[in-house]
Amino acid sequence: MKILDEASPDRKQHTLMVQGTTSDAGKSTVVAGLCRIAMRRGISVAPFKPQNMALNSAVTADGGEIGRAQAVQAMACGLQPMVDMNPVLLKPNTDVGAQVIVHGKVIGNMDAVHYHEYKRVVRGAVLESYQRLSAQYDLILVEGAGSPAEINLRENDIANMGFAEAVDCPVLLVADIDRGGVFAHLVGTLDLLSESEQARTIGTLINRFRGDVSILQPGIDWLEKRLSKPNVGVIPYLMDLHLESEDSLSMGNSTTGGVDQIDVVVLVLARTSNHTDFDPLRQHPQVNVTFVKPGQVIPPADLIILPGSKSVRSDLQLLKQNGWGESIARHLRWGGKVIGICGGYQMLGLAVHDPKGIEGEAGSSDGLGFLNVETILESEKLLAQVQGVLVLDRAGVEGYEIHCGVTSGSDLQSPFVRLDSGKNEGVLSPSGQLIGTYLHGVFDHTESCQSLLRWAGLKKPESFDYQAFRETELDRLADLLEEHVDIDYLFNR
Repeated sequence: MKILDEASPDRKQHTLMVQGTTSDAGKSTVVAGLCRIAMRRGISVAPFKPQNMALNSAVTADGGEIGRAQAVQAMACGLQPMVDMNPVLLKPNTDVGAQVIVHGKVIGNMDAVHYHEYKRVVRGAVLESYQRLSAQYDLILVEGAGSPAEINLRENDIANMGFAEAVDCPVLLVADIDRGGVFAHLVGTLDLLSESEQARTIGTLINRFRGDVSILQPGIDWLEKRLSKPNVGVIPYLMDLHLESEDSLSMGNSTTGGVDQIDVVVLVLARTSNHTDFDPLRQHPQVNVTFVKPGQVIPPADLIILPGSKSVRSDLQLLKQNGWGESIARHLRWGGKVIGICGGYQMLGLAVHDPKGIEGEAGSSDGLGFLNVETILESEKLLAQVQGVLVLDRAGVEGYEIHCGVTSGSDLQSPFVRLDSGKNEGVLSPSGQLIGTYLHGVFDHTESCQSLLRWAGLKKPESFDYQAFRETELDRLADLLEEHVDIDYLFNR
């Protein structure tokens, strides 16, 4: 370990970076598990991801925006998420462009070519954040992005080996055996790295193994000899592990099978953002959640949810093209309930205006017309953690706002939430059938979740503590890593 501060010679600071042979190899999960292990061992630890590309984000206490995975990792450390844990966040809004967020604030939209050049600039922001965390915590657990062997992205790299080289930290390389080709992934990735990058790679880790590990042992022996590096563990496939995902939406539908239950449909849009809003519903024992993709028919349900979107007007057009507007109208005629969250809330109104081209080509789009409100997209994004009570029954609610839309209209006179600040938020329609809100996380807390499920038609909602459930899952993950990974080797390199 490296001495951090000459004024405190007994304090040592260590950084370990976890990189993957592919996207979704398990980097986020491994870092979260290591964070929880470190916290349980009494180590002062913080997560860090130099650059994240994701549509799932979180709002920090200081009013910044970071990737959702780093918020989960902060939770694993027993910390509140901070901007420095993810200094650069990219939120794709087209196939070739993204909104660029640096130190928690939007700096603009860039296409891939321009951002590739801009990485020289944000490199400084990344290193600033890392140094601030290093001054506060004894162990920094860093998550890479994608693969370090993306040849076309290696110039000016700040996400993988470029960062590791800059701060001179060791690297653990993770591969997902469930995908197949795990030995080719590990050997091929290392073969494409420079000599110095290979040298700082201290070992490999095989993730998501199913079966008897003794059958795998001959391959591990060959791998260690071939690479001259230890394999620090083989992590078994952990069934039904739930951690809020960095970006990819798991399309598996939940089924309760109980008598007293409710059916919820969540529409899947091209640029759906913050789909982690629905994780508590998928885990709730009385809620059946069905994700409906473009081209599919909306099935009968008690509640339809329109999620957030990074490109509201284009996703609104997609929604209309699929005939979902007519389906929602029919659902309402039959007495069903509808919730629109963030971008979904904007879609339920009369119109969405984007005069400055914040999310794409400037212009206006007619909304679905179910709420008498309309929205103008503004350059400055509102980021805030809020608390209040639901107008429905004064149940307590907590959540966070993360949007650049300003919504106005007569239906705002019937609010959804009365905030502790004294302001009103969202809309509860005069019919009582629709809710529009900018609050993410309204299902995360027991009281507000019960209230909303009761409103949607569930007669006796059970109390489900989603936050306690998340803590249990982090401990379950940490227990698995403690058993199957050489933690001491990793923490003492």
